[in-house]
Amino acid sequence: MGGGGVVKPFVMPPYPYDRLNDLRAVARDTFGEVIDMSIGAPADPPPQVILDAMVGSDSERGYPPSIGSPAFRTAAASWFDRRVGVTIDPAHIGATIGLKEFVAGVPHWLRHRDPSKDTVLYPAVSYPSYAMGAELAHCRAVPVAVDSDWRMDVSSIDPADAARAVCLWVNSPGNPAGALEDLAAAAEWGRAHGVPVISDECYIEFIWDGPPKTILQSGQDGVLAIHSLSKRSNFAGARAGFYAGDPELVLWLQELRKHLGFMVPGPIQAAAAAALNDDDHVEVQRERYRHRLETMSAILGEMGIRAPMPGGGFYLWAEAPDGDAWALADRLANELGVICSPGEFYGEAGSGHARFALVVNEEQLETVRSRLS
Repeated sequence: MGGGGVVKPFVMPPYPYDRLNDLRAVARDTFGEVIDMSIGAPADPPPQVILDAMVGSDSERGYPPSIGSPAFRTAAASWFDRRVGVTIDPAHIGATIGLKEFVAGVPHWLRHRDPSKDTVLYPAVSYPSYAMGAELAHCRAVPVAVDSDWRMDVSSIDPADAARAVCLWVNSPGNPAGALEDLAAAAEWGRAHGVPVISDECYIEFIWDGPPKTILQSGQDGVLAIHSLSKRSNFAGARAGFYAGDPELVLWLQELRKHLGFMVPGPIQAAAAAALNDDDHVEVQRERYRHRLETMSAILGEMGIRAPMPGGGFYLWAEAPDGDAWALADRLANELGVICSPGEFYGEAGSGHARFALVVNEEQLETVRSRLS
């Protein structure tokens, strides 16, 4: 798509995780209970402080501010200062209805900012919505090669693609492989080429190799960091996130999103502020995910499947025997009632691997171990 040619009708691809429904049926028929590790949907409860703030917000009657309430944006700014040592003006932060709507929509909006650009650059193995957002915006979706550690190689980007790019996506810790990117290098590349760099940092609280890092530590010029309460605070059903960074770009997006009517409900904004002001529940969740990752890594190891601990995130990125991820998915559904995601969901370069989302609870992991026995 793009390039000034005829725009072809969009052909809707199947939603990746719906392709696993047959395996879910097999697991259900065999075991009764399906242990679904395909989608990274948090299963643990959010802390009570969030629920109390949501119920007692008294914000149901009026329209909530599209850019985010002062309390929400101030809490996000405080979180940046406290967790990663970055000082950012709350005015340079905007609210999102979760992150997926922003990820899928931002290429379309950036094309309005500069209609001469028509290309979205994204990691070759990554969250499918980066490419889908490009397709829906009638942009060229151009994957950027990743190295043997699943980190993006910005030096491989064709200068012709860079000249046409509306943005470069970076994701650290990465989904699905858990790689930790060189965010400063990505920011430097973007500034050198005049390309906005958008850093998806929704797993930042679950970095296992070192402290949390944000692209904003290298400055705000030309970059955005996007964050979510879904993973950090088990608040995926409420849909609350935010973007922060380059003042000019943030202001442009804030004003555009006002016209589009993107508004996080008022009670959810109150809950999000409470969540960002509380770190204790995040530490509890970190230990849960660390234990689950280690447990499932050991279980897969007993089956002869290599699934090392990631640099960050709550996914295991397992090597499929003989490089056949669908055969591995079939085996696990039949033998353990476990559903995983074949790596091709995240790009052709990931087709020899499978992703396991360790959002299941400890009792379910014990069930998996007992079935293995």
